[in-house]
Amino acid sequence: MSPTFPHKLIAACTAFLLALTACTNEEVGSSQEDTQDQTSGSEPFEPVQAPEILADMSLDEKIGQLMVLTAQGTSAEDNAQMIESYNPGGIIYFDSNLNEVEQIAQMSAGVQETAAGTGRGVPLFIGIDQEQGMVSRLPLGTRFPDAMAVGAGGDSELAALRASTTADELAALGMNMNYAPDADVNTDPNNPVIGIRSFGSDPDLVSQMVLAESEAYADHGVVPVPKHFPGHGDTDVDSHSGLPVIDLPRDQWEEEHLPPFQAAVDAGVDTIMTGHVLMPQLEGEDATDPATLSPNIIDGILREELGFDGVVTTDALNMEGVRQEHSDSEIAVRVIEAGVDQLLMPGDPQAAFDGIRDAVDEGRLSEERIDESVLRILTLKEKHGVLDAEPADPDAAAETVGTSENAEAAQRVADASVTMLRNEGGVLPLSEGRSVSVSGVGSDEISEALTDLGVTVTDDDPDVAVVGTDGARGDAEQQQMVESAGADGTPVVAVAQGVPYDLEAFPEVDGYLAVYSSVGVSRLAAAKAIAGEIETGGNLPVSIPGADIEFGTGL
Repeated sequence: MSPTFPHKLIAACTAFLLALTACTNEEVGSSQEDTQDQTSGSEPFEPVQAPEILADMSLDEKIGQLMVLTAQGTSAEDNAQMIESYNPGGIIYFDSNLNEVEQIAQMSAGVQETAAGTGRGVPLFIGIDQEQGMVSRLPLGTRFPDAMAVGAGGDSELAALRASTTADELAALGMNMNYAPDADVNTDPNNPVIGIRSFGSDPDLVSQMVLAESEAYADHGVVPVPKHFPGHGDTDVDSHSGLPVIDLPRDQWEEEHLPPFQAAVDAGVDTIMTGHVLMPQLEGEDATDPATLSPNIIDGILREELGFDGVVTTDALNMEGVRQEHSDSEIAVRVIEAGVDQLLMPGDPQAAFDGIRDAVDEGRLSEERIDESVLRILTLKEKHGVLDAEPADPDAAAETVGTSENAEAAQRVADASVTMLRNEGGVLPLSEGRSVSVSGVGSDEISEALTDLGVTVTDDDPDVAVVGTDGARGDAEQQQMVESAGADGTPVVAVAQGVPYDLEAFPEVDGYLAVYSSVGVSRLAAAKAIAGEIETGGNLPVSIPGADIEFGTGL
């Protein structure tokens, strides 16, 4: 079964815009009743199996459903004890768990078999962070560019292509949940953790792409998890290592960072991830806890004001952004009190389990509150076919993952992203017979691609110097490389493969291309643009304040 969203993209965007214009400082968006009216008569999903399963579960089994634990090793046997001990609602794969197609498919089938024979026998969510680009856990399959490249392309059909192709490969390997797409609006050029993971700095653009990808994931058998509510785009602190504080007035947050999440809720998305960000002007001036632990933000804004009644999952609970003030057991309890349903990667699973169990025994949490979350989780599993899914088939997976057709899809997305922001003297595309030197980030792949395209690559008196960069604005060595490349008067073309803000570091460069990703297809796309094989059709999905270049620019 391929679950679909209750209404189409255009209707969702219309509902989103209507809701947004009604926002005030006191109330955001539409009520749950209004949202149901906006679904053009679509019927809400009514679970049948989920309530029956819940009725037969013990308290310990219910608590297990609240937890998504980090997968162990590379086989089902490596995970058997963990599954039998906790009866978790899900597991999440990382690079260390994944080797090749047959191993991954067999592991997925095996852990589901273990779960089926344990406790109430509820199948697992098997999740992964496969955003594509810089956040890709699979060591195989198709590598697409980062989200900002999709934003630069500006085509929601290409966004859907990226998501549907990714979903097909994940589903073939036995995964049914992807912690993507990123719904953050990257408004801070110094953001150390989002950057090119975001579709851009414009909330309307981000909303459009989030809706397209979320629908495509769901249509292709994988539950999407837009993240990180209430928004991680305006911070210069990485929540993996510290607690970001985003001190935005509420009206500014509503205008700049709420829209993609509001759009996702209005479109019927089933799951949203919280962010470990502290927002004093949403939470209160004396607040010390991130949104993940905030009843005001989760129960208050997300559930009551936006009308979201789906599954709320935390970002990883082993991150320092959420562990500043409390023990792992206390964090687990506060998460549930805030209105969250699933605990992703608790730092100490046993402490989290015991903390919730003790809180129920002591009356701090009611079992009815636990039941609310478990019913949401089981309903999500029923709606998306997880309860009755067939095991992953290694042979079928081998025919689906990493096909030439999928590789062509990734190249289409990359080609559409290439953005030209500087072209002094018409240095690009190269005229026939001109030679280039290539240095810097990605130089080997760019050189090889240019050579394959018939361009002469040489270090001996080249006509043009191509220099690859990634984060050069904060890297003196990369800045020096660009400066040295043009020291003798040779025209320099910089190819930015990370955030496009690098242009601030060398405003006098002759040519500047942004491809927003360091994956192979993006480097090939840059080479194709340099050689004149493709048009540079991308438009800047952020502004570059230090270079006085506005959102939407593209030569």
